[in-house]
Amino acid sequence: MRRSLTLFARTGITLAIALAVFMLFTVAAMVNFILIPLAKQGAGDLAALMVLSAQTWVELPPETRPFLEEELIDEYQLTVSVADEPLPETTSLLPFLQFLEQALARRIGQPATIRAHVENGVWYCTDIPMGGRTIRVSFPRARIGARPPAAALLVIAAGGGVILLTTLLLVRRLTRPLAGLCEATSRIGRGESPQPLPESGPRELATLTHRFNRMAGEIAELLANRTTLLAGISHDLRSPITRMQLALEMLPDNTDPRLVERLRQDLEQMNHLISDTLELAQGLGPRESEDVDLRDLVDNIVASYRRSDAVIEWRPENCCVCRVDTLALRRVLVNLLDNALRYGGGQAVEVSCRCDAAGASISVLDRGPGIPEAEREAVFHPFYRLEASRSRTTGGSGLGLAIARQLCSAHGWSIGLSAREGGGTDARIRLPCNVKMS
Repeated sequence: MRRSLTLFARTGITLAIALAVFMLFTVAAMVNFILIPLAKQGAGDLAALMVLSAQTWVELPPETRPFLEEELIDEYQLTVSVADEPLPETTSLLPFLQFLEQALARRIGQPATIRAHVENGVWYCTDIPMGGRTIRVSFPRARIGARPPAAALLVIAAGGGVILLTTLLLVRRLTRPLAGLCEATSRIGRGESPQPLPESGPRELATLTHRFNRMAGEIAELLANRTTLLAGISHDLRSPITRMQLALEMLPDNTDPRLVERLRQDLEQMNHLISDTLELAQGLGPRESEDVDLRDLVDNIVASYRRSDAVIEWRPENCCVCRVDTLALRRVLVNLLDNALRYGGGQAVEVSCRCDAAGASISVLDRGPGIPEAEREAVFHPFYRLEASRSRTTGGSGLGLAIARQLCSAHGWSIGLSAREGGGTDARIRLPCNVKMS
């Protein structure tokens, strides 16, 4: 299943996209309705000043022109002189200069060209025909030092960043309690009893947390009552079963031995069913974990089965040391081996162990009839049976896989069934642990 994004990530992406669209719209509006009109007006004013300066310089007597040039450079940062050489080849991409060229062209009645040259900084110059002469007017880059586009972009970026950061912080405050609820729900699903969550925050979240805490308490009480009830029922049932077993042993010698054997098997099956049901009803929460060499653990389990003439092929490919609950892992493996031997069609069962950087996996493989893909999840439900291979005559209670799944969930392990190549079933446990090769 494709992993979906968290609520915080979804909200953050949505806000970022909305803010980006808003900023683009704002920039477009400011450029078209504020910056461009202001730039054109400023270019028109500068063009008028340049033309007036060139005209005044031409009309003044030569001896008074130095005073005008000094005033222009001091007051308006303009230089005026006769153009005795071609304009430089360097151009500039500043939009303001394009507006200035258009304004100059309107005033002098012919195209105007602005070029850039470096002399004590960047200077821009243009030639204006005036009084039969070509007058060069220059001004420094500082003359148009105001940068409205940059200022607008800076304001928009800073404002957008502050708004986005503030919004994400608020969203984080709202989603953190939901994340706590999600984690507490997962712990309840693993059979644990989480601590009550703090009932703070907005009224809706506080109310939700309060009701969740109450529900968690009711679930814990219900599970405890269920365990107590089933323990009492099992005790009450075992007493008459024990008496029936004693009565069975005291039957006369001439009793039909086949009938005695069937009764004995039925009583044993009832005892197993009661034990399995009681174990499933218990919390099965995680107990103390310890570093375990998986090779040694599986070796001991396989050896105990082989003493009962079970045919098991044990293949420790690259086992490792993992920190696990030994009793829980042993019970899971025993349940899987019981199923594989019971429904394996009398053929050898294979057990393998592999470790990698992500953890360890233990597989139990049989050559039985297999489990249909549509029912591989259903067989983990309590008392679920496959009619063809899980009939009551085989002795199964229908709880082995349910107990294995519950134990794995309680310890953060994963368990799954798949079809084995060549026929049969591959039951695999995945243990996420820090691997120490054995």
